[in-house]
Order: sequence, then structure tokens, then C-alpha cells
Amino acid sequence: MIPRPGRRARYVAVKAAYGGGTFGGLAGVTVALLATEAKLARKTIGQPTEKAPLAAGSYGKGRRGDKPLHLAIIGDSAAAGLGCERADQTPGALLAGGIARDLRRRVDLDVLAVTGARSADLEVQVARALRRPVDAAVIVIGANDVTHRVPPAAAAHDLARAVRTLRAADCVVIVGTCPDLGTVKPVMQPLRTVAARWSRRLAAAQTVAVVEAGGIAVSLGDLLARDFHELPHLWSADRFHPSPDGYARIVDVLLPSVLESTGVDHPVSVPISDRVQDLAVAADVAAHESGVEVEVLTGDGAPGRLARLRRRLPLVGRGAPEGPTDPAELTQDEPEPMR
Repeated sequence: MIPRPGRRARYVAVKAAYGGGTFGGLAGVTVALLATEAKLARKTIGQPTEKAPLAAGSYGKGRRGDKPLHLAIIGDSAAAGLGCERADQTPGALLAGGIARDLRRRVDLDVLAVTGARSADLEVQVARALRRPVDAAVIVIGANDVTHRVPPAAAAHDLARAVRTLRAADCVVIVGTCPDLGTVKPVMQPLRTVAARWSRRLAAAQTVAVVEAGGIAVSLGDLLARDFHELPHLWSADRFHPSPDGYARIVDVLLPSVLESTGVDHPVSVPISDRVQDLAVAADVAAHESGVEVEVLTGDGAPGRLARLRRRLPLVGRGAPEGPTDPAELTQDEPEPMR
């Protein structure tokens, strides 16, 4: 029996916890040992003392007379770009520049993401973003929910509320789901196994919550983990946040969904597979595989029960993203005051 839509995120989280190799399977590991490992990991990683470079502003030129696209970046330190040295290396700048390049349209970027944010903090960020009309929002959230042991169903509920609020304002919403924290180098066993399972539980619950609220979920999963040992430059000095090269890989995965949702009129990426699954199945698959996009199907069938599960190649080789717009051009675009 498939749970009612309002309960499906909780259902997926519980199923992930108790099905297959489970959290309960770690019964032989004492709570004291896990707590010690967590303290060691936090000590190794340390507390962030820097802020992400501020990337807010206008990107690209676009065509004269076209209305700029307003993009909002919402979430935690991974959304803000902590670990980058320059604003143009952050996810917001790369996404805004990529949209400006491929849509040939100026993009006005707002970055509302806050280091340390959890899903419960999204409501404030969304309210700030909606002080003016928003065309598209990209949310990356979840790592701090895992590290603070927020129940996946509760975190997914908070995320769904944020997505619904944005969708009610006619905003396209793309969510990069929780990455696999079991791949972070300073986290040792057995805490690494616990973090991996908790991350996947949250990612699966997030996927269900996002698509039922009208957004698009893109799995980040172990996107950087597979290359960590061979390509350590993908991680910043704290070995917890990505480096500029790592963020560029994340953007390569997110950008195709953003472009298609905002109206690009040419193919942006090569689909590897495209099939329809029950939403709970699609969410579980996406939680284990990076780069998978899940979007609810509407029309034929039961809305909210079937989802499109799409795998495609990351978006690469399209040239450099557009840079910040010349302030002089922005001045020219402003209407002259009435005399």
C-alpha cells in the first residue's frame, strides 16, 4: 500500500532506516563510541571562521529590453560557497553565469544561504528572497540536519514548506539533496557508516517532500567521494567543504535542471536514461546515485505517486559562464526619473 502524499516523506525515511542494512544493525556499537567519534570529527574539521565570498549581483548582458531573471540561492554553507576564495567561484555565481550564458539573458542573483543553516532555517531565507519576485530558486540543504541529528522526516517537512511557499509565488525550485557525509575524510568508522545511512535517509525523504511540493530534486549523493583520493583538490582545506573545483562539479550536475526549468530552448545535457517509477522507489534510487533528477508526473496517472527518474551526463564543455554585469550597463537599464 502506498502512503497518502502527506505521509510519504516519513514513510520513505522509516523504510530506509529499517529495511536492508539498517541503523539498527549497528547495535553492537556503543553510543559512547559514536559520541567520541563525532567529537573527534568536529575537532578535526573545526568551526568555520570565514564567510563565503559575496556573489550577489547581476550577471551577463542579455538582450536590451529583456527582463532580467531573478535567481535566489538558499540553504547552508554548501549553497553559499564556503571554501571558495573569490565570489566568481561560488555556486551562485556559476549558476547565474551559466544561466546568463545559455539563456542569453541577464540574471540578478540573491544569495540568502547561511553557513550552519538547517532545514528549519529555510523559512526565514525564503521570506527574505520573496521581498521581490523570484523566477528560480536553488536550494542546497541537509548536511547540518545530519550533524545535528535532526529526524529526516522533520527536516523534510521543513524543506517541503519552503518549496511550497516558493512555488506559490510562481518560482521554479530545484533542490540539491543532502550529500553523503559518510564520504567526508575526517569522519572515521563506525561513525562514517552511521553518517552515510543518515544522509541517505534524509536525501530520500527530501526527494519525496520536494517533488510532492512541486519542486525538482537533484541527487548530490557521493558526487565528490569517488574522486576524493585521486583528486584531493576537489575539497577545501577543512576537508569538509568542497573547493572551487568541487563546487564546479556540483554546479555541472545542478545546472541542466535549472536551465530546462527556466526555459532554455536547446538541449543542455545528454540523457542517459529516462523512466517512470513509483515516487518512493525513485527517491530511494536517487539517494544512492549522484546526478539523478526526480520530478513528479502530472496529467495521466495519479499526481504525486509517479515520478520521472532521469539520469544524464553532467553539463560540461559549454564555455565560461557570464561574468558580473558592468555597473554602467545597469545604470543605463534603469528608467529615467519623471520630470
